[in-house]
Amino acid sequence: MTIRLRGHHLLCLLGFRGMGYSEDFCANMTIIYETLRTKPDTEVEIILGPDDVCRAYPPDKAYHCEGTVYGLDEAVLAKLGLRTGERDSWQAICSRVAAVMVPADISSLCTTCPWEKYGVCAEGVGLIAQGIPLPKAGV
Repeated sequence: MTIRLRGHHLLCLLGFRGMGYSEDFCANMTIIYETLRTKPDTEVEIILGPDDVCRAYPPDKAYHCEGTVYGLDEAVLAKLGLRTGERDSWQAICSRVAAVMVPADISSLCTTCPWEKYGVCAEGVGLIAQGIPLPKAGV
């Protein structure tokens, strides 16, 4: 199985704790998160634009999967030394995060994200950097 992810969702997944835009969005994100958390050898394909996370974005909310979020995708990929079209295991991607990021990078990269203020993504980067497993979704 391959999970298709855009750049910034590589970091969003580190901070997913069960919060989201709707029940359907959280259910989809939980499946992706738990798959990657429990099967770190799962292949991830880096794509440009809407991905497997975006597919469950609620239709009644302002759609942001196109537009300015592309700049965030580019910044995250540049920070991690990844490119669109690359495929690697989730474990290898987390190793890149651990090698090049610190929790404070989230506040500088994700300045427009409404979830940044909760600190969960910075916490996720910190856990990965320390070699601590990510918690179950919703914890």
